[in-house]
Amino acid sequence: MQGATKTWMHPETVSLGRLPARATLYPFPDIASAKAYRPAVAPPESSPYVHSLNGDWRFSLVSRPEAIPEAFVRPDFDDADWADLPVPSNWTMHGYDRPQYTNVQMPFDMAPPHVPDENPTGLYRTRFEVPADWDGRRIVLQVGGAESVLYVWVNGRPVGMGKDSRLPQDFDVTAFVRPGGDNLLACAVIKWSDASFVEDQDQWWMGGIHRDVRLYSTGHAYLADVFARATLDDDYRGGRLKVTARLGFSAEPEDGWEVEAQLYDDDGRAVLAEPLRGPVQAATKNYNPYRGPLGEITLGAPVDAPRLWSSETPNLYTLVVSLRRGDGELVEATSCRVGFRRVELGDRELLINGKPVLIAGMNRHEHDPVRGKAVTRESMIADIKLMKQFNVNAVRTSHYPNAEAWYDLCDAFGLYLVDEANLESHGFLFTLCRDPRYAAQFLERAARMVERDKNHPSVIIWSLGNESGYGAGHDAMAGWIRHVDPSRPLHYEGAVWGWEKTPAGARASDLICPMYPPIDAITAWAEENAPNDRRPLILCEYSHAMGNSNGSLSDYWDAFEAHHGLQGGFGDTPNDLNFCCDGIVSADRTPHPALWEFKTLAQPVAVRWIDAEAGRIEVRNKRDFTSLTDLSGTWSLEIEGRAVATGRLQRLETPPGSVEEVTIDAPRPEIEAGQEAFLMVRFTLAEAAPYAPAGHEVAWTQLPATLPVAAPKPSQIHRPARGPLAVHDVADRLSVTGEDFEAVFSRSLGGLESLVWRNHPIILAGPRLQVWRGATDNDGIKGLLRQSRQAPLGRWKTAGLEAIALSPARLSVERGADAVTVSIEQIASCEAAADAVIHRHDYLIHPDGRITVRNRFQVDAAVADLPRLGVTLTLPEGFEDVAWFGRGPLENYVDRQRAAWIGRFEGTVTGQYVPYVLPQEHGNKTELRWIELAGPRATVRFTPEQVCEGSVSHFTPHDLFAARHTSDLAPRTDVLVNLDVAHRGLGTASCGPDTLERFRIIAGEHTLNFDIQVRENEAAP
Repeated sequence: MQGATKTWMHPETVSLGRLPARATLYPFPDIASAKAYRPAVAPPESSPYVHSLNGDWRFSLVSRPEAIPEAFVRPDFDDADWADLPVPSNWTMHGYDRPQYTNVQMPFDMAPPHVPDENPTGLYRTRFEVPADWDGRRIVLQVGGAESVLYVWVNGRPVGMGKDSRLPQDFDVTAFVRPGGDNLLACAVIKWSDASFVEDQDQWWMGGIHRDVRLYSTGHAYLADVFARATLDDDYRGGRLKVTARLGFSAEPEDGWEVEAQLYDDDGRAVLAEPLRGPVQAATKNYNPYRGPLGEITLGAPVDAPRLWSSETPNLYTLVVSLRRGDGELVEATSCRVGFRRVELGDRELLINGKPVLIAGMNRHEHDPVRGKAVTRESMIADIKLMKQFNVNAVRTSHYPNAEAWYDLCDAFGLYLVDEANLESHGFLFTLCRDPRYAAQFLERAARMVERDKNHPSVIIWSLGNESGYGAGHDAMAGWIRHVDPSRPLHYEGAVWGWEKTPAGARASDLICPMYPPIDAITAWAEENAPNDRRPLILCEYSHAMGNSNGSLSDYWDAFEAHHGLQGGFGDTPNDLNFCCDGIVSADRTPHPALWEFKTLAQPVAVRWIDAEAGRIEVRNKRDFTSLTDLSGTWSLEIEGRAVATGRLQRLETPPGSVEEVTIDAPRPEIEAGQEAFLMVRFTLAEAAPYAPAGHEVAWTQLPATLPVAAPKPSQIHRPARGPLAVHDVADRLSVTGEDFEAVFSRSLGGLESLVWRNHPIILAGPRLQVWRGATDNDGIKGLLRQSRQAPLGRWKTAGLEAIALSPARLSVERGADAVTVSIEQIASCEAAADAVIHRHDYLIHPDGRITVRNRFQVDAAVADLPRLGVTLTLPEGFEDVAWFGRGPLENYVDRQRAAWIGRFEGTVTGQYVPYVLPQEHGNKTELRWIELAGPRATVRFTPEQVCEGSVSHFTPHDLFAARHTSDLAPRTDVLVNLDVAHRGLGTASCGPDTLERFRIIAGEHTLNFDIQVRENEAAP
């Protein structure tokens, strides 16, 4: 294992004794069983020639490779004091060592290829039996994945070693095992190696055998590999099947073998009139090297009108390839699923089956909150179903090849894949890609990925890795792939740096695929329409999803849909603080509010009015390949957020990319002046799909409805309650008392001290000026001791906005015929400005208890771009039920509100909390018409004069800012009501562009007027 050279610190040593990479194929004894095999629903162990070694293995962790006991590989070694560890798993998730997260820097401070002496090394032992009927056959051990370098012994004898944590490692163990008897497999997995420097993805560093381990058996002449290409003619109607089979031999290759191939549809019917057949020349005797590769044959045939594969129509066929002796005797059969589809580049377009498909993609790490990198098939299916339900059509396997089952499932469910090589040297960005010692590792990681995954129709793009600079290593990878598989374009972000200025990296990337570019940069690129670079632009990463994030996701989508050449991208999915916790879902796959935003933007149906009065709408099918016949449409006419009429749409036949006119037989009732009406149109699955049940909502659109306005009736004229108002002005307190209420103002506090209605406390304090928010991750990483002044949080803290001070209030009162007006003026000062915000608030108190609050804010230029601007009020314990008329039901912000429709919603104050990993601003609602909270006896409603933003919470912004974890938060018993004239957008500045200018709060005057009104609860005792 060591000798004179420590192979785990020798980048030129990539493997020893490891078999060449091949497609994911398993041997079967006959054609029938190979044909019946469905890898998306059954494990390889359904073949009698495949045997799983998963289970509890004996395990011990030593501190360094040099501490490995030499005898541990021997069958008679006493491992009684070792523990059991499940395989597959990460030892770091089972109490050994620890998971560690880094983003850019390595977890140790050493130059490649050197790693620390203290280097956790896992030792594994398991006993196994080889089926007796495998005697005389070739036997292969397959370890699906081990982090980061694997060494293997069988029955005390060294078998081999290999690097690359994310691809399988196969070893021929025929000479080492005893069929029908007891055998010992021993493995050593070293955590840190020279390979760690090219596996520096921003994810958790783990350790261990984290993918399946199995044995499989073949004859001594066997199908070593199959490359199946199911392509389309130029008219995208006719297909062509091309199958290349390569034979392998345990001994000297020999002639006298024939390969046969047949294609079967999903009903098991043969597609080809006759199987494809051909003899294979394998012996070196009389071999003419100019006649083609030795031991390999390519067969092909046209296929009439195949059912095409796409993310919308994942039609699959089963290809069965068999090996026969010259006399026709079947020796072995294998199978793989294939899909007829064509990927090509057009004029600034990536074309799938001739259509420029908009990529609604996600970046996905293989990660489970409990199992680490040992992701189960059930977890993969759950991820795929979730993505399909949220209108995702593509995944980038960031940043390494995933487990084999993932590709089978994406083939079956329909997801486009960017298959990414296990290559990221972020900490040594411009070094290793030009280091000849690492050249073999670069090339092998690309070649082995392509060889394994080449038969999957879901893989539409090969990626050369992530954040590894750009050098000769990448060009070598690109050249090899282009020669072996020219049917798929290449992707590599590092090659296209400077894309916005000049064409770059065409040798290594067929796509312009930048990371986190500003929207104006990609639109400028599209509008320039440079004639010397006709590649499409598909963002490899954008809209970083860290905490409460994904602001302006809709602005990216507007750009995609408006500009030719912009074809979508891949958003975020799941130490350096909480950078390990970014993602558009939580670790347990609970969707964040931003995922609903994505679903709405990516929905495949759009609706607009043609003639509102006649009830005529246009339904647009945004799909590329399928009609809308699988959807059911319903409509609802809503007035003031309440449905007054509902109905169903006619059966939709809308072809892909087309529109259909539909007439809705909706009534046109009169509405009162000031009321609003909307037409809501929803589309659901008419029948169950593989990814969702019948009734699953696919798309919705809300349209404003114009209805006739009724003449006002005398009974609708507001008549305030009778009774004089009494004013008492004593020392610090000023009170205004009516028939059912008392409002008390405090000069020292500078605002309303209390509002009591029928002896019930309603408001305990406020409205008070509020400009601070619990900083989002995009505002700045609050765990950092030194905040960058380039980040909003750094600027805000430098300005002193979290500790803003209010001057003593100037309070005056004016008695009118129908109301009393209390006026208050305060000046908010901070480090940046003595008069940062001048706040004047007037309270018009009416005899019926209604209070009209008029706020004027004068924001100084020194503090422009505030976190928020508004007021906060405190209500007593018990006001837990909240209802509002505005955008909902999920939290929404001015730059992330496409998933929120206008309606009436209700919930609890506690339920408005969103458990982001780092507590931060959450729960906002935009375009509020009113918001109300119900206590035990009364309900208080806040009605703005113009729509505003707002939220309710048991936490102040300072509570949120001080907490590092949700468990640090102690909910207050009282209720905070926040009403904002403006709330800064979210942006994506944690890794990407900051909030757009139009979603920021500018200097100058701002107005926020609202009514406060209390009513008795109907059921109050």
